[in-house]
Amino acid sequence: MDLAYIPSPSTGVVHLGPLPLRGYAFCIIIGVFVAVWYGNKRWIARGGKAGTVADIAVWAVPFGLVGGRLYHVITDYQLYFGEGRNWVDALKIWEGGLGIWGAIALGAVGAWIGCRRRGIPLPAYADAIAPAIAFAQAIGRWGNWFNQELYGRPTDLPWALEISEGVNREAGLYHPTFLYESLWCVGTALLVIWADRRFRLGHGRAFALYVAAYCAGRAWIEYMRVDEAHHVLGLRLNVWTAMLVFVLAVVYIVVSARLRPGREETVEPAAVRQGEDGEKGADGQKDEDGQKDEDGEKGGGGTGDTPGDAAGADPDSSSDSGGTPGSGTPSPGREAEGDPADSGSANRN
Repeated sequence: MDLAYIPSPSTGVVHLGPLPLRGYAFCIIIGVFVAVWYGNKRWIARGGKAGTVADIAVWAVPFGLVGGRLYHVITDYQLYFGEGRNWVDALKIWEGGLGIWGAIALGAVGAWIGCRRRGIPLPAYADAIAPAIAFAQAIGRWGNWFNQELYGRPTDLPWALEISEGVNREAGLYHPTFLYESLWCVGTALLVIWADRRFRLGHGRAFALYVAAYCAGRAWIEYMRVDEAHHVLGLRLNVWTAMLVFVLAVVYIVVSARLRPGREETVEPAAVRQGEDGEKGADGQKDEDGQKDEDGEKGGGGTGDTPGDAAGADPDSSSDSGGTPGSGTPSPGREAEGDPADSGSANRN
């Protein structure tokens, strides 16, 4: 008798009236929202503008979904184009089947397009959203729990996953590889956050660290899975993919650190220009006021009857400039005219 196990939901769909709410799609959507929210916080902390991450996500997310689905369909084509299969099922993304490798690859293309449109360097954007993507993956993996898919070998561990009888699956207790990967993604996100703060990673190295860390975990988790997959030299295709991408990510970190050490000083030129324009606007106000003061001094050059002369004029300077000793005393009428200038100065402070 099994004392403990993780139960699987009896159904992956909840109907809200005529609207079906699928657990797999719901997890993906929640993951995207979390990624955009947290990525936006990190982007602002790096000197970017609020809303930029969401604007670029409009390009990256659709590209990523298409890429993820394409990778899954291509690598598991027998599920959709084999004998007795219906190719239309390849379009049913809500039934599960997204390859992270294709999602990241084509999602990066979409992000590149969005970054180009905003004049933003893609590596800086990737560094900001790297841990956010890992958190999104951690949430999205629970969609596999709703669909009762991508589990591991049979086990009698207390945290075993209960799988019910269904199409292409046998009832039993299995390793919850979806849970292993979800927890690994959370750990990957925390690792990237720590390393980014500790070493001030830049020029795409935070993103490369996320890729390397994820691949390290995906390799052993993938090895535990028992779902149908292509094998090369005795290993699942995704294991080889994880190892190859891991090596490429590590090489990128090493080479990038030598060629472009440090972190980008400017990640979004538009944000810098906006800040400069604000400073220029403030300086312009000061210049305008200064011009008024200068005009006042010029206008009263012979008499010195401006409030500035009255408040701070040095008698020795007045005599040097050719003014009369008595010119520092303003008339009541001139003093009244100086009030607006004084109040404007107080408002600037």
